Amino acid sequence: MKFFVDTAEIDAIAELNELGIVDGVTTNPSLIKKSGRDILEVTKEIADLVDGPVSAEVVATEAGAMIAEGRKLATIAENIAIKLPLTWDGLKACKALSAEGHMINVTLCFSANQALLAAKAGATFISPFIGRLDDINLDGMQLIADIRQIYDNYGFETEILAASIRTVNHVTEAARIGADIMTAPPEVIRKLAQHPLTDKGLEQFLKDAEAAGIKIV
Repeated sequence: MKFFVDTAEIDAIAELNELGIVDGVTTNPSLIKKSGRDILEVTKEIADLVDGPVSAEVVATEAGAMIAEGRKLATIAENIAIKLPLTWDGLKACKALSAEGHMINVTLCFSANQALLAAKAGATFISPFIGRLDDINLDGMQLIADIRQIYDNYGFETEILAASIRTVNHVTEAARIGADIMTAPPEVIRKLAQHPLTDKGLEQFLKDAEAAGIKIV
């Protein structure tokens, strides 16, 4: 499973990237606003920092304007993935921009039928939103499983990018189902390394080492 970081905070991306676990970055207007940076400026900095795809989202809602914005975003760097909403106009823009050779991340996916349409329109990535479905008492993980089965049935190459991940359990379940990628905030990624038994075991090891007078250097 590939790990994308869902943030526009440069320091957080750089820290995780140093560990070699960052395969890409996803951003959106809300994250850009939170960073307080200009969208083109911060996206360029992120794209220069990581080797993998960096999703940059259009803000237009009409297909022609989406295509124009997408082309503009694609000039930022070679690893830009143009992020489009899963609307009818978004699908039109996806078809046009993917035909030009651009990477496309179709976002705000909440049904398997939407994911099927995105794959047929040439999406590089489909982003089903797990957490937002859970918020309204629907099973976000079932959506991931449904998309996985449909894509496997027909050999679609569109990668499943599990999004709106809020817990470490979301990561585990998405990996078990077979999502190609997960994108999560830095704090969720850091929590993947945490376990109370690890902390308890380390505490005991350190006590025993001190009692035995063990020093390595």
